Amino acid sequence: MARVWKQPISCEILTAVSRGTANEHLGMEFLEVGDDFITARLPVDRRTIQPYGLFHGGVSVVLAETLGSCGAAFSVPEGYRAVGLDINANHLKGATSGWVTGTARPVHIGRTTQVWQIELKNDAGELTCVSRITMAILQPR
Repeated sequence: MARVWKQPISCEILTAVSRGTANEHLGMEFLEVGDDFITARLPVDRRTIQPYGLFHGGVSVVLAETLGSCGAAFSVPEGYRAVGLDINANHLKGATSGWVTGTARPVHIGRTTQVWQIELKNDAGELTCVSRITMAILQPR
């Protein structure tokens, strides 16, 4: 796929806009920005596990939504906004240690909506969650 970004984007920019947010609190690290994808990871630790020691499903959705939302936000022209309409997640395998790494790629980039698919994997490269987010694209006011 061709480069989808309409605004400057890098791991440094994504980290900067995440300061003071849930992303920073949970220990999210942006790893790579390609022509049509963003990759980030979260640690499996006391901030991100459920009481049973597994990576929390809600935290999986936080990672997925962050990646999809960032993808949409940086692939619209300056002045436009991307807001979430719907997100779903299928939890396939638990993680009890290490990192969960997610990669978001666009499925559809339209004039008024975008759809992004996010795959989350554990350190062994096993798929732990698949998610899809639909974003509404709002014109400048």
